Amino acid sequence: MSTHVSIPTEIQYNKANLDSTELLELYKNMLKPRLIEEKMLILLRQGKISKWFSGIGQEAIAVGVTMSLKKEEYILPMHRNLGVFTTREIPLHRLFSQWQGKANGFTKGRDRSFHFGTQEFKIVGMISHLGPQLGVADGIALASKLQNKNQVTAVFTGEGGTSEGDFHEALNVASVWQLPVMFCVENNGYGLSTPTNEQYNCKDIADRALGYGMESHIIDGNNIIEVYTKVRDLAESIRQNPRPVLLEFKTFRMRGHEEASGTKYVPQDLMDAWAKKDPLENYQAYLKEEGLLTETEEVAIKEAIVHEINEHLQMAFDEKAIVPDESVELNDVYKAFEYKEVTQNTNTKELRLIDAISEGLKQSMEQHDNLVIMGQDIAEYGGVFKITEGFVEQFGKDRVRNTPICESAIVEAGMGLSIAGMKAVVEMQFADFVTSGFNPVVNYLAKSHYRWNQEADVVVRMPCGAGVAAGPFHSQTNEAWFTKTPGLKVVYPSFPLDAKGLLATAINDPNPVLFFEHKALYRSIRQEVPTNYFTLPFGKASLLKEGNEVTIISYGAGVHWALETLENNPDIQADVIDLRTLQPLDTETIYASVKKTGRAIVLQEDSLFGGIASDISSLIMENCFEDLDAPVKRVASMETPIPFINQLETQYLAKGKFETALKELLAY
Repeated sequence: MSTHVSIPTEIQYNKANLDSTELLELYKNMLKPRLIEEKMLILLRQGKISKWFSGIGQEAIAVGVTMSLKKEEYILPMHRNLGVFTTREIPLHRLFSQWQGKANGFTKGRDRSFHFGTQEFKIVGMISHLGPQLGVADGIALASKLQNKNQVTAVFTGEGGTSEGDFHEALNVASVWQLPVMFCVENNGYGLSTPTNEQYNCKDIADRALGYGMESHIIDGNNIIEVYTKVRDLAESIRQNPRPVLLEFKTFRMRGHEEASGTKYVPQDLMDAWAKKDPLENYQAYLKEEGLLTETEEVAIKEAIVHEINEHLQMAFDEKAIVPDESVELNDVYKAFEYKEVTQNTNTKELRLIDAISEGLKQSMEQHDNLVIMGQDIAEYGGVFKITEGFVEQFGKDRVRNTPICESAIVEAGMGLSIAGMKAVVEMQFADFVTSGFNPVVNYLAKSHYRWNQEADVVVRMPCGAGVAAGPFHSQTNEAWFTKTPGLKVVYPSFPLDAKGLLATAINDPNPVLFFEHKALYRSIRQEVPTNYFTLPFGKASLLKEGNEVTIISYGAGVHWALETLENNPDIQADVIDLRTLQPLDTETIYASVKKTGRAIVLQEDSLFGGIASDISSLIMENCFEDLDAPVKRVASMETPIPFINQLETQYLAKGKFETALKELLAY
């Protein structure tokens, strides 16, 4: 062993019972992301990568946590956690391809940097909104607990991310359900440029755990041995005794939030103080002091890593750029779903819409033993509409789960269950309340398959609609928010039979489905419904009546308004199309009817501007223009929020306007 100069370290290490192999492994795993970063900063200046979020100075956290977990346990990192990816031994050329937007990356050029996941390495990457991954970790941990896997899930966030509501929701759910999650907060002093004293007003973020009835620990995030040993011991404890733990890692970010941001907002004396606490340089000095690392060995280790980096960089550079292919892009928005028809039996019974949904949900629970239902008051109480009444007795509280009032975390937990191979049905108590969970629906569920080939096997049930004097916050029919969002499927049945069959298909489909259930139809519409479990296909409208004068297109309550109007006007000969699903949309049936009748009127309950009627009208104008004898007409509710009192609600709704509009179209 060669002689070396003793360099005092700013960090005090206690190697405890770690052997030399483990100690050197910690070093190598920290060194690799540091050397990669140094190379990436050069490439950034050369314009060969587009953006970089540096984790220099924070490597000990990512490496220590990852080494503490088993390879089959999920980690949900952030954009400063390169050490998670390298310690999980992802081939470097794939990471380099990802950062260059090449096909061999993990997102096929569709998302950047660390915005990706990989089931192969049990890593679930972030989205820019930061907070949702915390609730997703809850869902993964819930699956582990339900399946008795004795696994822990680790999820990262920064101190800035703890200001988001998702942080509160996710920690609260994890504590109430005693989920095996480690919430790892990297407190590096700044959320972009906002210092901690402008971010929160408690002494330590770890203090917040007390309010959730949760265990917490503060760890020196620059001390690799402390990170590794404490997290390793905690992880083993959590596997044996499932519970959430909040970990606050004190550290510092030595470079800008991303490279363009710089660090001018950081006082120089603070930069200098933390530079002395560099986790890699201090640990390297410690290993030399202990006689565990010689200069020769250090050089050899660095040369090997640099060689690996250069070799894999060349592989990525040699890879051809992505050639845009429209069909490939469109086909990857949804996971392929092969619809399997389960036919209706001849035994029927008369059911209300609400009964058909309840029966369909119950039979799907019997079909899929990995299906979990989550929502407010859905367990013993049976839900505010009593759709899940009796479910707890049959399926137990593990699968029929009352949730706290936190739509965002529960949608995210549904996504986590899907990542872990389970299915979820999430009930919004009212469709209006989805706004409190809007971000994970439109940014996480909708985009995951397109981004990194991960299905979101989640159905969100949406009790919706006016006509029950419930006012502005319990009456919306907000389907247009979701038909606008690629990656979501939207189902909106009008009849009990359709509701039961389509719900079964929604649960079978591995893609996210918004399933709208009109509250005013729950107990007012009855129909003979097959008693068995059966399915109905998406994207297939129902032709309820046939006539040659006009095509009436609607869904939900609007279908019944149209049928009532025709009953009152028996001389009008109309095709009545019940869309049943809005995404996918059955344009074939629409076009065939319009080409036959020459006139089309689209009726929706939602207010007019920006609704699906506008798109259907445009599609008809573009595809059936020469067959039209009159302009396509749209009928919708008033451009106001939905009022409460009956006479105002009646005035608001499109129902009262439809007959006049229909007759005007016929007279054109």
